[in-house]
Amino acid sequence: MLKHIAFIVGLACMGASCTTSQVKEDYTNALLPTPVEMKTQSGSYTLKKDVKVQVVDPSLIPAAQYLQEILKNVAPESSIESEGDIVLTLHNDTVSGAYQLEILSDKVIISGSDYEGVVNGISTLRQLLPPAAEMIQEDDYNKVAGTLPVCTLPLVKISDSPKFQWRGMMLDASRHFWNKEEVKRMLDLMASYKLNKFHWHLTDDQGWRVEIKQYPLLTEKGAWRPLDTTHDKICKERAVKEDNKEFLLPEDKLKVTAEGDTLYGGFYTQEDIREIVAYATQRGIEVIPEVDMPGHFLAAISQYPDLACKGMIGWGKTFSSPVCPGKDATLEFCKNVYKEIFQLFPSQYVHLGGDEVEKINWSKCADCRRRMQTEHLKSVEQLQAWFVRQMEQFFLANGKRMIGWDEVVGDGLSDQATIMWWRGWEADAPLQAANQGKDIIYTPNTCFYFDYKQDKNTFRQILTFNPYDGLEKSQYKYVKGMQANVWTEWIPTVQRLDYMIAPRMIALAEVAWGQASYTDDAPFYEKLASHFERLANRKINYRIPDIEGFYNRNAFIGQDTLNIVSRIPNVEIRYTTDGSIPNKQSELYTGALPVNTSTDFCLRTYRPDGTPGDIVKTTFSKEEYVEVSQDASALKNGLQATWYDYAGDSCSQITSAPLKGKYVIDEVKIPEGVKGNIGLVITGYINVPEDGVYTFSLTSDDGSLMSIDGTPVLLNDGPHAAEEYIGQKALSKGLHPIELRYFDHNGGMLELKMIEEDGKKVAVPQEWFKY
Repeated sequence: MLKHIAFIVGLACMGASCTTSQVKEDYTNALLPTPVEMKTQSGSYTLKKDVKVQVVDPSLIPAAQYLQEILKNVAPESSIESEGDIVLTLHNDTVSGAYQLEILSDKVIISGSDYEGVVNGISTLRQLLPPAAEMIQEDDYNKVAGTLPVCTLPLVKISDSPKFQWRGMMLDASRHFWNKEEVKRMLDLMASYKLNKFHWHLTDDQGWRVEIKQYPLLTEKGAWRPLDTTHDKICKERAVKEDNKEFLLPEDKLKVTAEGDTLYGGFYTQEDIREIVAYATQRGIEVIPEVDMPGHFLAAISQYPDLACKGMIGWGKTFSSPVCPGKDATLEFCKNVYKEIFQLFPSQYVHLGGDEVEKINWSKCADCRRRMQTEHLKSVEQLQAWFVRQMEQFFLANGKRMIGWDEVVGDGLSDQATIMWWRGWEADAPLQAANQGKDIIYTPNTCFYFDYKQDKNTFRQILTFNPYDGLEKSQYKYVKGMQANVWTEWIPTVQRLDYMIAPRMIALAEVAWGQASYTDDAPFYEKLASHFERLANRKINYRIPDIEGFYNRNAFIGQDTLNIVSRIPNVEIRYTTDGSIPNKQSELYTGALPVNTSTDFCLRTYRPDGTPGDIVKTTFSKEEYVEVSQDASALKNGLQATWYDYAGDSCSQITSAPLKGKYVIDEVKIPEGVKGNIGLVITGYINVPEDGVYTFSLTSDDGSLMSIDGTPVLLNDGPHAAEEYIGQKALSKGLHPIELRYFDHNGGMLELKMIEEDGKKVAVPQEWFKY
């Protein structure tokens, strides 16, 4: 019988060090991202309450003020002087963001290649402070809880620099809105881990968030929406279903109209934008705005209907109606919007979007057809490319460089354009961009979409990501870096935002800094241990990493054990067996639980402060070996796959759709040529060599279900991003009928693996599959 895999990553206990004597504990081995070079020696530096910060170059005064904010718990009387204990200075280095940090017995020297480098050095110094230095008040993000005893720091010399210049986070402010303080909160967290690019998605169908003075209706009306959107309804349903208030819309983002209607929304005045840009700049972060077009523009079109093709406003088959590129007035509107955007954001980069444009209206529109004829365009795809090129020319004429989602890679842009690769299923998009001499920013949905569900594979997928895959060595120079995207359809509160980005933002920082390499996530967990305490002290609602030691479905013969393992300390686990959601009064898990009968467990983790984490469900199924009699010699190798043109979101309905084709495949996979609306039913047998409890892993994007001997074993149904489900089945030697159903509508991925007794994930041998 295959055993359940349970393991514990050893975590060093690294408590705070605020003493009046020598350093008892330091955090040099827990620095994230990992520095290039670090040397330590015995002894310590005592941080005085009235520490003086010396600024060698006047341009570094904002950095010194930022440092004072960081030190306010341990040095509340700090000041900026011409001579000081902590010296901020500049040095010559060709790598932007490089820094040196030297802590001596009598002073601290932070030297940067530029302003950003100095801020990066400050961020490292911050991590050498004890976690208690991060304490803030519960009710006010900007107030400290009180000062700490005198702090001592280890003597250390660090020379460090980033491998990648683009280390970014994207925040969608359209689907759900984030006020100034919430945006600053995210910027602070980014700066703590040397992330230096803030991509701000300011407009979309659901809301226009940036004030454009020439077109006031964009925010007067376009920034507000009724509460009956799908996004808000689903968030409300999840709040009840998951017993989680993080999904409830904040009251301060609702307003009641004179007619008595309640609307949701908000926007940033131009003064707000300038304030946030300045705040980010002080922390070494560049703000890159995105005003998405020609699609995802309904919030604007609804207020200015002439922007769309005549009589064609609303939702199409998949996406909203785009702007009408056939009208000169539409182009003028778009350029006028960008003129004001250019003035608000000093960054050389502005993001156009250019993604997910449903062009059906253009083929029906007289203005678009006229434009196509005048410009000698043969298709609506070429019309979109023409529009994007017009915008890029306008950007360049105004001293700006365009970024576009990877849909624009074939639009004939100049080599000044940058491609942001997001469609993981379009794996050749980076190579196509590099072949054109264009810079690439990596944001693939496969691991860098932080609105996607997290699981035990999340850190490993991020940390082992290699942006150079598929490129020639001579093309590595086009890799600018990487970025995580946070789309907020299902993220209505800052608490939920915290949960979705922390701590995996730290893993992003580690791989984006690029100086450490990983084949497994265990070393990263060891470094991460003290950072959970830092996050907690900053009131960051971080996600507790997955508890382990069991699968989604566990099969056993005779008796089994629920043996839960946590990768971080101080996690409380409550459970129920009656299907109800656990609360603080539910049974407390204190150790291994014997399981003698089929049992469904519902588990919930709790942070040290008592706030709840994930709800996890696991099934233990008591089974017997069932004899099989069919002769494998009468069967062929492989499986049968039937493709249906299925546009729904449940595996049970796939066969109700029109039949598209039949295939023989050698393993569980999407047959070559199957794309678009995919509904697959894969049937056959699995021929196992001996009696045993077999463990299977099914990863799919979107839904999948697999049954063996008519029993559902892997249940991964419903629309979702790439998600793994692991289940076991007791199988006797011989043939067992299997059926696997799968659907997806936009790329897709499907992978079946087997987990061996030592925990290694391997392919199911092809010779086991018969039909």
